[in-house]
Amino acid sequence: MTLSTRTYTSTILILAIGALSFGGQAPARPYRTVNRDLIARAEQVTGDRFAVITSSPQGVTVVARTMPRGEFLSAIDRGFTELFAIAQKHGYHNRLSFSDYTVFIAKADRTADSSGQYSPDIAVPAAQYAGGYYDQGGYIYAAGMVLALNPSAFIVAEHDRNLSRVSNVVRYEGEHLVLYYNDRALYERTADHSRGGGHPILQ
Repeated sequence: MTLSTRTYTSTILILAIGALSFGGQAPARPYRTVNRDLIARAEQVTGDRFAVITSSPQGVTVVARTMPRGEFLSAIDRGFTELFAIAQKHGYHNRLSFSDYTVFIAKADRTADSSGQYSPDIAVPAAQYAGGYYDQGGYIYAAGMVLALNPSAFIVAEHDRNLSRVSNVVRYEGEHLVLYYNDRALYERTADHSRGGGHPILQ
């Protein structure tokens, strides 16, 4: 899912943000500087305060409310590993490095779907989805959403189990960004799920 045509596409001054309190299970890792305006945008969308910046074992920059478990960070890497393999099969070459991406981990607004299945999702305004299948009364639930194209960033919900779902969300949200930088026509056709279609886009 992408956030509409207002998604940040311009390059904004990168501001260094220092390491914050890291209490938790995963050790602190090196990370890239994070755009302060990007963090503010994520906080506006999710209502969270993102106080932790770290990285996955493979170098994805991760921004979260609390220190994510090592298993969660590895699940992020598995999603990108699958995505990059599929992208290379399609002949794509741009933005296929773990360090190209920033993943925000937001508090889930629900943890079960309408059928009672475990489904940590984020509530966001319906916008272009208003009146459609996904509309839940002015908002929709999303497993993940693209936050910015440049820098390449998206949001996933916190999970305490079924981390294979995290890998799937990473793979699927990452598809939008890979397509933006490698196949703009396909990106334009598939960026907005309100017009139909879903994931996987690339198989």
